[in-house]
Amino acid sequence: MKYNRKKDKDFWLMARSYLHDYMPAVRNMSDKSVETYKQSLQSFLTFLESEKNLKEGNVTFDAFSRSNVKDFVGWLSANKYAPKTINLKITAIRSFLKYCGDEDFELRGIYNDVCTIKKVKEEKKPIEYLQPAATKAILDAYDTKTAKHRRNRMLLILLYDTAARVQELSDLKVSSLHLDVANPFVTLIGKGRKTRNVPIMKKTVAHLNHYLKEFHPDMSEGPLFYSRFDGVPHPLSTDSISLVLKTAADKARKTCVDVPPDVHCHLIRKTKAMDLYKNGVPLPFIMQLLGHESMSTTSGFYAFATLEMMSEAMNKAVPSFADDGKIWKKPAIKKILYSLD
Repeated sequence: MKYNRKKDKDFWLMARSYLHDYMPAVRNMSDKSVETYKQSLQSFLTFLESEKNLKEGNVTFDAFSRSNVKDFVGWLSANKYAPKTINLKITAIRSFLKYCGDEDFELRGIYNDVCTIKKVKEEKKPIEYLQPAATKAILDAYDTKTAKHRRNRMLLILLYDTAARVQELSDLKVSSLHLDVANPFVTLIGKGRKTRNVPIMKKTVAHLNHYLKEFHPDMSEGPLFYSRFDGVPHPLSTDSISLVLKTAADKARKTCVDVPPDVHCHLIRKTKAMDLYKNGVPLPFIMQLLGHESMSTTSGFYAFATLEMMSEAMNKAVPSFADDGKIWKKPAIKKILYSLD
């Protein structure tokens, strides 16, 4: 399909409008997400130049043909890109072309053609999460002897209890806490600046009350977790929070063999979700806790039976027999064995 209107200009105008206006303002996507989509489109432009000898200044919507996008997928595979990464780039191209098709009906055909390209099959791997002993060891890693350790201990407790993303934890303010209500909760600001309210345990509320008395005695607005520079509290960065967790994991690993070598903030988030799932919490609740927009995102990660869960269920399902090693000698069993019924 040939697209003949102002071919030398329309693509770049649409691309800039998509990345700088539509994605952040209309879709309300975070800067990080916009940058990821931008890199995916840039990868396609790199492919066009290296494999199709098409310089950026000559790119038009004709370059987004089904055959070119299929070749792009093959090129990525040949260059050892992971299936998940390839599929993300396909999603970015589809998203861009859908936007273009909505803006200009003549472009809808290009979008429809590209949508017929199948994504690369991804190998499903069991989700990684911490065992209860490892979780406890990490949360207990910091003692309460110093103010910094007490802060770090509270930070890790809240990281686990809220299943927050590391950026969400960094963005917390005193006003994010709602403790004096029937069902205490924390307000998190997630991707795209979308807020969600996450309930917290009574034990966490008690810890927070002690923490607030020490670190926020006047309850004035400010970052919940901070370090002081020049006498002014500054919120802990995501890198600082990650370092707090890494240090805790290193300490915990000395006393608990269940602590894996690579412990990161997202692993704590997945652990909380899996703990809830294993305890029978419905997936819609977990979806809301995690701030997922789609149920498929949640179920894709958490709706599966782990070996531990299957083993436990199967053991419960098997009737108990007297452990004499010779159940076939019992009269009732012999009657079943030596009959035609």
